[in-house]
Amino acid sequence: DTLYSIGRRFSIKPDRLARINRLRVPYTIRPGQKLRLDATSATVKENSKPNAATTNIKNRVTLSRKTRIRGWIWPTTGPVIVNYAVNHNKGIDIAGKRGQTIKAVASGQVVYIGSRLPGYGLLIIIKHNADYFSAYAHSYKTYVKEKDMIKKGAKIATMGSSGTDRVKLHFEIRYRGIPVNPLRLLPKR
Repeated sequence: DTLYSIGRRFSIKPDRLARINRLRVPYTIRPGQKLRLDATSATVKENSKPNAATTNIKNRVTLSRKTRIRGWIWPTTGPVIVNYAVNHNKGIDIAGKRGQTIKAVASGQVVYIGSRLPGYGLLIIIKHNADYFSAYAHSYKTYVKEKDMIKKGAKIATMGSSGTDRVKLHFEIRYRGIPVNPLRLLPKR
Protein backbone atom coordinates (compact mmCIF):
# COMPACT_ATOMS: atom_id res chain seq x y z
CA ASP A 1 0.00 0.00 0.00
CA THR A 2 0.96 3.61 -0.53
CA LEU A 3 -0.37 6.80 1.00
CA TYR A 4 -2.06 7.48 -2.34
CA SER A 5 -3.79 4.06 -2.53
CA ILE A 6 -4.94 4.26 1.10
CA GLY A 7 -6.26 7.79 0.55
CA ARG A 8 -8.10 6.69 -2.60
CA ARG A 9 -9.59 3.65 -0.82
CA PHE A 10 -11.00 5.83 1.97
CA SER A 11 -11.79 8.92 -0.19
CA ILE A 12 -9.19 11.12 1.51
CA LYS A 13 -6.66 13.23 -0.39
CA PRO A 14 -3.13 11.87 0.14
CA ASP A 15 -1.79 15.27 1.23
CA ARG A 16 -4.53 15.51 3.88
CA LEU A 17 -3.73 11.98 5.05
CA ALA A 18 -0.04 12.96 5.31
CA ARG A 19 -0.92 16.10 7.30
CA ILE A 20 -3.23 14.24 9.71
CA ASN A 21 -0.52 11.65 10.37
CA ARG A 22 2.33 14.21 10.45
CA LEU A 23 4.19 12.44 7.65
CA ARG A 24 6.98 14.26 5.86
CA VAL A 25 8.27 13.94 2.31
CA PRO A 26 8.82 11.28 0.92
CA TYR A 27 5.75 10.08 2.90
CA THR A 28 7.22 6.69 3.74
CA ILE A 29 4.83 4.25 5.42
CA ARG A 30 5.69 0.83 6.75
CA PRO A 31 3.77 -2.47 6.98
CA GLY A 32 1.79 -2.60 10.21
CA GLN A 33 1.91 1.19 10.69
CA LYS A 34 -1.39 2.67 11.87
CA LEU A 35 -2.78 5.72 10.09
CA ARG A 36 -5.49 8.12 11.21
CA LEU A 37 -8.17 8.80 8.58
CA ASP A 38 -9.08 12.19 10.03
CA ALA A 39 -8.26 14.28 13.07
CA THR A 40 -10.94 12.55 15.18
CA SER A 41 -11.09 9.07 13.68
CA ALA A 42 -9.92 5.76 14.98
CA THR A 43 -6.79 4.42 13.36
CA VAL A 44 -6.66 1.98 10.49
CA LYS A 45 -3.87 -0.54 10.15
CA GLU A 46 -1.87 0.35 7.03
CA ASN A 47 -1.94 -3.04 5.34
CA SER A 48 -5.65 -3.65 5.93
CA LYS A 49 -8.44 -3.56 3.39
CA PRO A 50 -11.64 -1.72 4.35
CA ASN A 51 -13.76 -4.28 6.16
CA ALA A 52 -17.54 -4.41 6.35
CA ALA A 53 -17.58 -2.56 9.68
CA THR A 54 -15.41 0.28 8.36
CA THR A 55 -17.44 0.50 5.16
CA ASN A 56 -20.73 0.58 7.05
CA ILE A 57 -19.51 3.28 9.44
CA LYS A 58 -18.23 5.40 6.55
CA ASN A 59 -21.43 5.09 4.57
CA ARG A 60 -23.93 5.37 7.42
CA VAL A 61 -23.95 9.15 7.52
CA THR A 62 -26.45 10.90 9.76
CA LEU A 63 -27.54 14.17 8.21
CA SER A 64 -28.35 16.94 10.64
CA ARG A 65 -31.23 19.30 9.89
CA LYS A 66 -28.97 22.35 10.05
CA THR A 67 -26.78 21.19 7.17
CA ARG A 68 -29.35 19.68 4.84
CA ILE A 69 -29.83 21.29 1.48
CA ARG A 70 -33.40 21.48 0.28
CA GLY A 71 -34.40 21.45 -3.36
CA TRP A 72 -31.50 19.69 -5.06
CA ILE A 73 -31.92 19.56 -8.84
CA TRP A 74 -30.53 17.17 -11.44
CA PRO A 75 -27.26 18.31 -13.00
CA THR A 76 -28.36 17.31 -16.51
CA THR A 77 -30.91 15.28 -18.42
CA GLY A 78 -30.34 11.73 -19.59
CA PRO A 79 -30.52 8.19 -18.27
CA VAL A 80 -28.45 7.01 -15.34
CA ILE A 81 -26.17 4.39 -16.87
CA VAL A 82 -24.10 3.51 -13.79
CA ASN A 83 -25.47 3.63 -10.26
CA TYR A 84 -23.72 4.50 -7.02
CA ALA A 85 -22.01 1.49 -5.44
CA VAL A 86 -20.18 1.51 -2.11
CA ASN A 87 -16.41 1.05 -2.68
CA HIS A 88 -16.89 0.88 -6.45
CA ASN A 89 -18.59 3.91 -7.97
CA LYS A 90 -18.69 6.97 -5.71
CA GLY A 91 -21.46 8.63 -7.70
CA ILE A 92 -23.70 8.11 -10.69
CA ASP A 93 -22.97 8.28 -14.41
CA ILE A 94 -25.49 10.04 -16.65
CA ALA A 95 -25.40 9.52 -20.43
CA GLY A 96 -25.77 12.45 -22.79
CA LYS A 97 -24.43 14.24 -25.84
CA ARG A 98 -21.23 16.23 -26.22
CA GLY A 99 -21.98 19.85 -25.40
CA GLN A 100 -25.08 19.07 -23.32
CA THR A 101 -25.56 21.53 -20.43
CA ILE A 102 -24.42 20.64 -16.91
CA LYS A 103 -26.01 22.72 -14.12
CA ALA A 104 -25.15 23.30 -10.47
CA VAL A 105 -27.41 21.09 -8.32
CA ALA A 106 -27.46 23.69 -5.51
CA SER A 107 -26.02 27.15 -4.88
CA GLY A 108 -22.43 27.38 -3.69
CA GLN A 109 -18.84 28.27 -4.49
CA VAL A 110 -16.63 26.67 -7.12
CA VAL A 111 -13.61 25.35 -5.22
CA TYR A 112 -11.85 23.31 -7.90
CA ILE A 113 -11.59 23.11 -11.68
CA GLY A 114 -8.95 20.92 -13.22
CA SER A 115 -7.74 17.59 -14.53
CA ARG A 116 -5.31 16.60 -11.78
CA LEU A 117 -7.41 13.75 -10.33
CA PRO A 118 -6.88 10.54 -12.34
CA GLY A 119 -10.05 9.04 -13.80
CA TYR A 120 -12.18 12.21 -13.54
CA GLY A 121 -11.08 14.13 -16.64
CA LEU A 122 -12.01 17.81 -16.48
CA LEU A 123 -13.59 18.08 -13.03
CA ILE A 124 -15.56 20.82 -11.27
CA ILE A 125 -16.17 20.73 -7.50
CA ILE A 126 -18.70 23.01 -5.81
CA LYS A 127 -18.86 23.59 -2.06
CA HIS A 128 -22.49 24.12 -1.03
CA ASN A 129 -21.97 24.59 2.71
CA ALA A 130 -19.63 23.34 5.43
CA ASP A 131 -20.79 19.75 4.86
CA TYR A 132 -21.82 19.27 1.21
CA PHE A 133 -19.79 19.24 -1.99
CA SER A 134 -20.81 18.16 -5.49
CA ALA A 135 -18.46 16.98 -8.22
CA TYR A 136 -18.98 17.00 -12.00
CA ALA A 137 -16.48 14.90 -13.98
CA HIS A 138 -15.62 14.39 -17.67
CA SER A 139 -16.64 17.92 -18.68
CA TYR A 140 -15.93 19.26 -22.15
CA LYS A 141 -16.01 23.01 -21.51
CA THR A 142 -16.44 25.02 -18.29
CA TYR A 143 -18.38 28.27 -17.81
CA VAL A 144 -17.23 29.08 -14.29
CA LYS A 145 -13.92 29.66 -12.58
CA GLU A 146 -12.58 28.82 -9.14
CA LYS A 147 -13.98 31.01 -6.33
CA ASP A 148 -17.11 31.91 -8.35
CA MET A 149 -20.31 32.02 -6.29
CA ILE A 150 -23.05 30.36 -8.30
CA LYS A 151 -26.79 29.84 -8.02
CA LYS A 152 -28.65 26.56 -8.23
CA GLY A 153 -29.40 25.78 -11.88
CA ALA A 154 -26.54 27.89 -13.27
CA LYS A 155 -24.79 26.46 -16.33
CA ILE A 156 -21.34 25.42 -15.12
CA ALA A 157 -20.08 23.20 -17.95
CA THR A 158 -20.94 21.06 -20.93
CA MET A 159 -20.79 17.29 -21.07
CA GLY A 160 -17.81 15.60 -22.66
CA SER A 161 -15.62 12.52 -22.51
CA SER A 162 -12.45 13.85 -20.89
CA GLY A 163 -10.79 11.07 -18.94
CA THR A 164 -13.24 8.40 -20.11
CA ASP A 165 -14.25 6.39 -23.20
CA ARG A 166 -17.72 7.88 -23.80
CA VAL A 167 -19.67 11.10 -23.39
CA LYS A 168 -21.16 11.17 -19.90
CA LEU A 169 -21.33 13.05 -16.65
CA HIS A 170 -19.94 11.33 -13.59
CA PHE A 171 -21.70 13.11 -10.70
CA GLU A 172 -20.93 12.82 -6.98
CA ILE A 173 -22.26 14.34 -3.78
CA ARG A 174 -20.08 14.19 -0.69
CA TYR A 175 -21.19 14.81 2.88
CA ARG A 176 -18.25 15.72 5.12
CA GLY A 177 -15.95 14.17 2.53
CA ILE A 178 -17.81 10.87 2.38
CA PRO A 179 -19.52 9.92 -0.90
CA VAL A 180 -23.29 9.49 -0.58
CA ASN A 181 -25.74 8.09 -3.10
CA PRO A 182 -26.93 11.11 -5.14
CA LEU A 183 -30.19 9.31 -5.93
CA ARG A 184 -31.13 9.63 -2.24
CA LEU A 185 -30.91 13.44 -2.49
CA LEU A 186 -31.94 14.27 -6.05
CA PRO A 187 -35.67 14.52 -6.86
CA LYS A 188 -37.36 11.44 -8.31
CA ARG A 189 -37.83 11.51 -12.08
